[in-house]
Amino acid sequence: MKAGTVFTDCSTCPEMVVIPSGTFMMGSLPTEIDRHVNEGPRHSVNISKPYALGKLEITRGQYAMFVAETGHSTGNGCFAIENGIYTDSPIRNWQDTHYPQQDNHPAACISWHDAAAYTDWLSKKTGKHYRLPSEAEWEYAARGNTTSARFWGDDPDQACDYASVMDITGKAQVPSVDWKNHNCTDGYAYTAPAGSKKPNPFGLYDMLGNVWEWTEDRFHDNYEGAPVDGSAWITDGQDRVLRGGSWLDHVMLLRVAERNSDESTDHDNFTGFRVARELP
Repeated sequence: MKAGTVFTDCSTCPEMVVIPSGTFMMGSLPTEIDRHVNEGPRHSVNISKPYALGKLEITRGQYAMFVAETGHSTGNGCFAIENGIYTDSPIRNWQDTHYPQQDNHPAACISWHDAAAYTDWLSKKTGKHYRLPSEAEWEYAARGNTTSARFWGDDPDQACDYASVMDITGKAQVPSVDWKNHNCTDGYAYTAPAGSKKPNPFGLYDMLGNVWEWTEDRFHDNYEGAPVDGSAWITDGQDRVLRGGSWLDHVMLLRVAERNSDESTDHDNFTGFRVARELP
């Protein structure tokens, strides 16, 4: 399939975008504003063959279909706001994240294991190989052949055109979070409907903002020894890598090179996922 082709493997399957092969510089330079040391050393990665990545983050409706067909249970317990303070709430889950969501919003309160179970189900359902993207595949796709801190450029206050972020409205909803918000208004205090903002150059939506996205990789403190072929780095390490930032996150965290991590069993109401698929 040609790069940029959008396809689905079934009527209820997620829309997928064909990502071309290519070489890119992964990570950030020491001169990038708000850079963290775990984003280096910046290094060349060769994505040797095309793959497909979800056009959107997996939505609440899509996740509900998976749960209905499999009986999968995430259990209760999700890091969320209770009484104005972020805490590990025993009553929250993907169906009740604390904030209002509809079926076209990204699924949240999703652990790495929940996301992996979804990809396993989708693979069996379609006969195709679905999985979580590697960290390198995620960054390559998020950049879309750009080299700036964000795929739209270096100005964080343009974020509201492309992402649901910690904006002026969101800051008012979570006054206990002492972070620098984006000086714009994206129209949503929490998550936005998936795909409601502008896409990146590869035609992918919400690669920054809305919810953090799980990748296949285990987290390492830097890129020393990282694979250079785009494959997932799954040796050593405990936590799994998260990418992209969320509706809760401030200027520093809404950058393409920004890396985060969490335990694979953790649930947070700012964390979801999108899927990747192998191509013949």
